[in-house]
Formats: sequence, structure tokens, C-alpha cells
Amino acid sequence: MAAPRIRLLIGETVALGPGKAALLRAIEEAGSISGAARAMSMSYRRAWDLVDRMNADFTGPLVERVKGGRGGGGARLTELGKDALGRYERIEDKASHAVAQDLEEFAPLLRDPD
Repeated sequence: MAAPRIRLLIGETVALGPGKAALLRAIEEAGSISGAARAMSMSYRRAWDLVDRMNADFTGPLVERVKGGRGGGGARLTELGKDALGRYERIEDKASHAVAQDLEEFAPLLRDPD
């Protein structure tokens, strides 16, 4: 069944959408941008560009680098990043529930995926 895909915009720029939210989740799980990029089959450069853009679009950074140590450093979500991701996930959940019946009625109009 079709599902709504929420994108929060600043002008024409997507501040947070499904792909960026998935990247934030992957960074939280992997503990690094490179690990998140690998898990998502994305180049490190692309992942870093997305993180850089998100950090610029919010009132503070969503992701911060963690320096050195035994594991060589990494990245983690800031409190703002955790808050933004949590709020985004709640918005997605509310939107899905709000349009569930409409999507169920709309689904028969769509061709089956091949």
C-alpha cells in the first residue's frame, strides 16, 4: 500500500525528509558517518554533504563529530538531532494514521508493482 512521505521544507530546500531521517538513524546506529553511509550504500561524500546541509538548516548541528580514541572517532546525534528526528518520526506516524483510510481506498487505483 502507498504511504505518505513527509518532507519538511525551508523554502525549496528539504530540511528533513525520509532519506535524511534514515541517515540520522544510521549514524545513531553505526556511530559514524562512514558506517552509516556503508549501511545505506551511499558514498561517504554524499552522506557528509547531507549532514552538512542538515546542520546548516537547523538552529544548531544535528550531528557532531567525536574525536579519536580507540575506535578512531566517529559521529553522533546531538540532543537537537535526537529531538528533530523524534519529532519528525511523530509527524510521519500521525500523517500515516490520518490518511490510512484514504490510502486504502486509493490503493485499488494503482497498478501492481512488477
